[in-house]
Amino acid sequence: MKNRGRIIAFFVIVIGFAVSIGLFTPGIAKNINLGLDLQGGFEVLYKVEPVDESQEVNRDLLESTVQTLNDRVNRLGISEATIDIEGEDRIRVQLAGIKDQTEAREMLSTSANLSFRDVNDNELLDGNDVKEGSAKQDFHPDTNAPIVTLQLKDASKFRDVTSQIKDMGPPDNLLVIWMDFKEGDSFEEEVTKEDPKFVSSPSVRKTLNTTNVMIEGNFTVESAQYLADIINSGSLPVHMTELFSTSVGAKFGEQALNETVFAAFIGIGFIFLFMIAVYRFPGAISVVNLAIYIFFVLLVFKEMNGVLTLPGIAALILGVGMAVDANVITFERIKEELREGKSLIAAFKAGTSNSLRAIVDANITTLLAATVLFIFGTSSVKGFATMLILSIVISFLTAVYGTRLLLQLWIRVKFLKERPSWFGVKKTDIKDISDETEVEPTFLNRNVNIVDNRRKFFMITSIIVIVGALSLIVLKLNPGIDFTSGSRVEIMANESLTTEEVNTGLEELELEGRSVVISGENNEIAVVRYDEVIPENKINELNTYFNEKYGIDPNVSVVSSIVGEELVKNALYALAIASIGMIIYVALRFEFFFAITTIIALLHDVFITLAVFSITRIEFDVTIVAAVLTIIGYSINATIVTFDRIRENLRRKKKAVKSFKELASVVNKSIVQTMTRTVNTTITTLIAVLAFLFLGADPITGFAIALAVGLLAGTYSSLFLATQIWLVWRGKMLKEKPVDFRKKKRVEGPQV
Repeated sequence: MKNRGRIIAFFVIVIGFAVSIGLFTPGIAKNINLGLDLQGGFEVLYKVEPVDESQEVNRDLLESTVQTLNDRVNRLGISEATIDIEGEDRIRVQLAGIKDQTEAREMLSTSANLSFRDVNDNELLDGNDVKEGSAKQDFHPDTNAPIVTLQLKDASKFRDVTSQIKDMGPPDNLLVIWMDFKEGDSFEEEVTKEDPKFVSSPSVRKTLNTTNVMIEGNFTVESAQYLADIINSGSLPVHMTELFSTSVGAKFGEQALNETVFAAFIGIGFIFLFMIAVYRFPGAISVVNLAIYIFFVLLVFKEMNGVLTLPGIAALILGVGMAVDANVITFERIKEELREGKSLIAAFKAGTSNSLRAIVDANITTLLAATVLFIFGTSSVKGFATMLILSIVISFLTAVYGTRLLLQLWIRVKFLKERPSWFGVKKTDIKDISDETEVEPTFLNRNVNIVDNRRKFFMITSIIVIVGALSLIVLKLNPGIDFTSGSRVEIMANESLTTEEVNTGLEELELEGRSVVISGENNEIAVVRYDEVIPENKINELNTYFNEKYGIDPNVSVVSSIVGEELVKNALYALAIASIGMIIYVALRFEFFFAITTIIALLHDVFITLAVFSITRIEFDVTIVAAVLTIIGYSINATIVTFDRIRENLRRKKKAVKSFKELASVVNKSIVQTMTRTVNTTITTLIAVLAFLFLGADPITGFAIALAVGLLAGTYSSLFLATQIWLVWRGKMLKEKPVDFRKKKRVEGPQV
């Protein structure tokens, strides 16, 4: 009767969550803010500079500039805008979902310094003489042509100005209205051009004693409204130099979103199938908790008003790998206890208790890496870190406590007690509980001796490191646009493109690139690289040309070399700080020798990833930095689990370890015991990564490759490298004195 109540409770919980997920997930997913890489948009990073020597760029000035930019963005009708102050003199603007990227770029970049001048370029009035918010689009009373009207603050001042202009006599009696007049600009030169820089130049035939001003010109209704919006938003109190910019067409974003979501569904589906196939009944329980985990991550992320990007979706799915890892560790420990002859209830209690320590240590060290990534990351990297942190926290709660709760409702059921195969354990593998004979652990039913082959692993590692070092020295990395000064243009069409076709268009625009690379399943994408930054007016021409030709806005990225330098610097800072933090944590939780070998292993994994990118010449961009820093977390995760088992087995020793052979035996046993967990976790996470690699959007390909390489390198280093380095290092110390690992200190004894 009691068990029936537990089963009913289980189904009530599962059905309740299933109904909630079915009802609320579509609405949650619909209301999550999407980044510009998923819906199109524009991003630009500005360096703020003073307008004169007396001005100081401080926090107040930056906040004032952000306020003006926000006003301009609001007038564009953009709801998904993010404007942030970065450092002491940077402002980053992200505008997702905009329809006209050219208008957005112009509105952001213009200083909006309105001035009224004579034909000799002498300033007579400026924007400070205009009433705030008074500009509006209107129509000329006689011709009905679109105009802009505004009001001045002082009628007498305008009277004096118009009187002065009138007295200059024809043809010089013109009041020239400028927007962003710069030193070197000249009315005399501009008036001869078909499209002059000044806005208009009405003639003044009489003195005007009014505050109402009418600006005429060759306006459309839209351009007149645009000018009115710019005037009303006010002039920027600073000069802003563009350091980085990127634009993504709406169709780019839509396609990237569809491909990434499809890859996510496929990846998660295969992970679910793998867990059920390998872990049977507990695997099915874990699938329920994984679904709850994804639901909660999306819910909390929406409530945080987070902006979801391509790397963010990757972090969400990689979080599934973290949740799977916690389940795998727990299930493997339960299976071990069942093989020892314990009852299902006893195996459950011992397995969940023994696995908790390793799960906590692994999650905290990964969380350290994600936090460092958040602190030093920018733009999409910071978004990736936010999602990763959220995923780690929620996966820990659902995987540890959620799985434990749901399993606990079933373990007393008689049906399961008599069927260990439902937990992945054969009856023939279960020994008698009274049999105290220690059985050596196996991997795939085979005895494995890792320790005796340590020299082979050291040799393999040395060869890989030498080849990688030579490649990095000779070939170096192939830096993407994020790390160089220049521009990158991604042209997309609904048909196959050819290099000749793209080059012809670029020649017409006088924008021949350094290289044109055709990609995509049907050769529908062309990537053009430039060693120099494309001027803003040329970017607008390029957008217009290819939009008219293919119906899709190109994706344009412009970067100053200073941005690349800072990205490298921040990545090195992140790696150094993450390493120090992990050394401290692992040293406190384990011992200093474990900490050092753990860092050696993660540096090995990062190095291997960089070497692969150097050898293959795959473009190394900012998303790869996010992947490399993520690899740090995964590497230490796997290594910590193995070291935790070594520590546990050493503490079970009834006496001090006196010989290298004895220590090697413990290390080998620990490796084999955790090998299944390490391999299964790698497989599940790799499933998600490979789904992104083969089915995901093109911009995330390099990211997926980096993670795949890092996962494989991390599995190798945690099983075959870190443990062997620790064994050799710690084993040599036994020659001085035996070590009692139970007390975590040396004891006196005979020398060996």
